[in-house]
Amino acid sequence: MVIGSSMENVEKETISGRHGILRNKYYLYMTEFFAGMSVMAVELGASRLLAPYFSSSQIVWTIIIGTIMIAMALGNIWGGRSADKNPNPDRLYVRMIIAAVWIAAIPVLGKYVIIGISAALVFTVSNNFLIWAAFLACMIIFVFPLFLLGTVTPSLVKYTVDSLDESGKTVGSLNAFNTVGSIIGTFVPTFVTIPAVGTSVTFLIFAGILLLLALVYFVSTKGKKKPCIIGGILFLVCCLTGASGSFAFWEKNLLYEGESIYNYLQVKETEDSVILSTNVLFGVQSIMKKNGGATGMYYDYAMAAPVMSGNADGNMLILGMGTGTYAKQCQYYFAPASIEGVEIDQKITDLAGAYFELPDSVMVTTYDGRSYLAAVQGTYDVIMVDAYQDITIPFQMSSVEFFTLVREHLNENGVMVVNMNMHSDADSTGEGSINEYLSDTIASVFDYVYTVDVAGTTNRELFATQNPEALAVFEAGRSMIEEPELQEMLRRAAEGMTPYEKGTYLLTDDKAPVELLGMRVIDDLIQRELAYYKELFKREGIQGLLQE
Repeated sequence: MVIGSSMENVEKETISGRHGILRNKYYLYMTEFFAGMSVMAVELGASRLLAPYFSSSQIVWTIIIGTIMIAMALGNIWGGRSADKNPNPDRLYVRMIIAAVWIAAIPVLGKYVIIGISAALVFTVSNNFLIWAAFLACMIIFVFPLFLLGTVTPSLVKYTVDSLDESGKTVGSLNAFNTVGSIIGTFVPTFVTIPAVGTSVTFLIFAGILLLLALVYFVSTKGKKKPCIIGGILFLVCCLTGASGSFAFWEKNLLYEGESIYNYLQVKETEDSVILSTNVLFGVQSIMKKNGGATGMYYDYAMAAPVMSGNADGNMLILGMGTGTYAKQCQYYFAPASIEGVEIDQKITDLAGAYFELPDSVMVTTYDGRSYLAAVQGTYDVIMVDAYQDITIPFQMSSVEFFTLVREHLNENGVMVVNMNMHSDADSTGEGSINEYLSDTIASVFDYVYTVDVAGTTNRELFATQNPEALAVFEAGRSMIEEPELQEMLRRAAEGMTPYEKGTYLLTDDKAPVELLGMRVIDDLIQRELAYYKELFKREGIQGLLQE
């Protein structure tokens, strides 16, 4: 034991003698602190980098957390063995420079990697496209730098433990600094850097911190200059080329592109419309027609709800206000209806005023839709639920408990209208589609449920009420409409409207696997949309695709 301890001390003296800054344990603790902070910042940045392409569902979060934990575990194992084999601290801080440069390069190259992986997989994968694409993107973009950061803790243990008598205390202190750094690294990106300067700059900020730690070490020890110079130059290049990168880099005429705490946001203008999207690759979250007319989308079909309630100019609540497309249409056709909206993302509400001409007379509350219903006492003639985006269906707004809450806030003959934006045929697995689950759940709460598929889209509108005469009220009401455009909207809704027969699928607060159900539909939609291009690729190869 004495001989072992002596050899350990000699090794420690050799390390600290050649690298004087390591005599200051606080510097080592700060290295651990900022390494932990950077890991969490990169993890949160990963979710924001992937969300515009793959959504921010629980599935994507699971993939991010899983791959990062794999990287950290492998880094811990390899870092400990490397530190035992060659305890030279230069190796650790060179790894930190490499990790910093890699993280700084993510804003420059990450989006191209994601698009490249997606393009390759759409021709090779038929099922679970989102899972495979998100998993491979995480593996390629994030595993290597986080593997390198995973080597920090075991290496620092080698440099900080002076004797076995204090090993527990020292390792505990290192873990504490790492944990505190991780906590701060969780809050700062979410509430400070991403909303203020965006995801790209957030990656650059934390890459810069790692690079600075390594530079301080090499400057203080008068050690290797080449890694510092190369790392510094590459970091500057990434700062110049990646700080203002666009997620939708192929779009040249965006009115706005930015991020909020909750969403990626993109406002695009066409000849006749202004469109808000919260996903780079697909979906329209809100739309404004420049001529003020019908949208040709599900909003037109949803105009049936006020008429069905028998009080078209009554009071309406919109959960998932967006930029106010439905509110503006209802205000235009059913004035003087009282309309209020709930939108969880304040930045979307700001965009509604800036680009979508949302009237000041429409009151918008920044809140979660379900929490808002739980907090207010009022009742409404119409409640529209439009909080579902691509695969990101809030489970708390899809359950029996939620729809019961909606029913309690409707007037006697009130109508709930729900936009289900992933219309599909019956699930081929026999396990039920997302729409079947939602419809059956709603039908377990409401006595009368009707659905209509929106022509030319993937949307389905569902109307639910306790009024057995709702269809008769709707027919009588639309026969009295004189406005031609509104007449046409109601005609299309009436032609496709069918009573829904309740099944046995049910979503509850305890069990609502909406992400997995939604993923099946997304896979189906992707395959149907790409069928033409797959056939073209078989006939004419990559050249044919490029020409198309």
